[in-house]
Amino acid sequence: MSSEFRSGVRRVSLGTARALLLASLLAVPLTALAGRAYVSNEDGRSVSVIDTDAGRVIATIPVGKRPRGIKVSRDGRRLYVAVSGLPKCPPTTPDAECAKLKHDLSADGIAVVDTRRLKLLKVLNGGSDPEQFDLGRSGRELYISNEDVGTLSVLDIARATVLTRIPVGHEPEGVRVSPNGDWVAVTSETDNMISIIDTHLLQLHATVKVGERPRDLAYTRDGRTAYVTNEVDASVYRIRIPSGAPAEKFIQLRPTDRPMGIVLDRTGQRMYVSTGRGGTIAVIALHGPRGPRLITEVPVGARPWGIALTPNDRFLFTANGSSNDVSVVDTLTLRVVKKIPVGKSPWGVVIGP
Repeated sequence: MSSEFRSGVRRVSLGTARALLLASLLAVPLTALAGRAYVSNEDGRSVSVIDTDAGRVIATIPVGKRPRGIKVSRDGRRLYVAVSGLPKCPPTTPDAECAKLKHDLSADGIAVVDTRRLKLLKVLNGGSDPEQFDLGRSGRELYISNEDVGTLSVLDIARATVLTRIPVGHEPEGVRVSPNGDWVAVTSETDNMISIIDTHLLQLHATVKVGERPRDLAYTRDGRTAYVTNEVDASVYRIRIPSGAPAEKFIQLRPTDRPMGIVLDRTGQRMYVSTGRGGTIAVIALHGPRGPRLITEVPVGARPWGIALTPNDRFLFTANGSSNDVSVVDTLTLRVVKKIPVGKSPWGVVIGP
């Protein structure tokens, strides 16, 4: 056998092995231990339920007007969805004009869905114009941003009662409870500020200025640090918890990016950021000899907002608001492996059993 032939066989074998490896990666079931993805459709007044094994919608549940923020209870039996009777305004509409629109207060609340029967059970009082929220560590309370009145409502789920309302700045949106449950951080879009709430005292602990128009945030596993996405200046800031300070720019993205949703993987090595009108997911290495690094931007669809990782970090789901679909990104190959049509204007997405 000639050396040229043996070399050729090695090249073919190597190429075949690579092809088989890629095929095996793409053949992994989308479920990745997830089960279902729930997607809030802001203009569709519904939640799409995706079977992640089959990669298709298995149910559509009417929940009320403008569903946006969405969470699954810790036992997986209940789905909570923020609904609002405040009409949606296009991005170019001035705030003063939006304020003149008629607000259907009766439509505001937190819709509660039975995830077994896939049925709306009731709508809890969540304060005025609820947008995003998070579950307390015990699972007994919800912390809800009330965008139009600048407050955080604390809702006792079992008693269906708002315990208190805490002022947090103008246009609050992102709400995240720290891993230990002691703190709630809230983004204030107009004030370019993060408010940090003590969950034991139910009062404001600290505020800190960040980038322009903060939208969402995510904690490190130890809860001592949070990363904040800032839409207008295309940045991600890093703040300390619970003091807030120092607040520093962590990474600068493309000028055309509009950072929105953010998640960190379980290892604390990667950050994923949806870029809104940028149409991508920014994949960021958190650590390196020269600090954080943008690995790549994965095109996913028109105006991705909500994002969620499967429990083993293998797949990332993105809610693409303008293309009415969900993209599934393989986090190993950093490619979109599937697009799933959902309802009108998907906004948020969460993974559940």
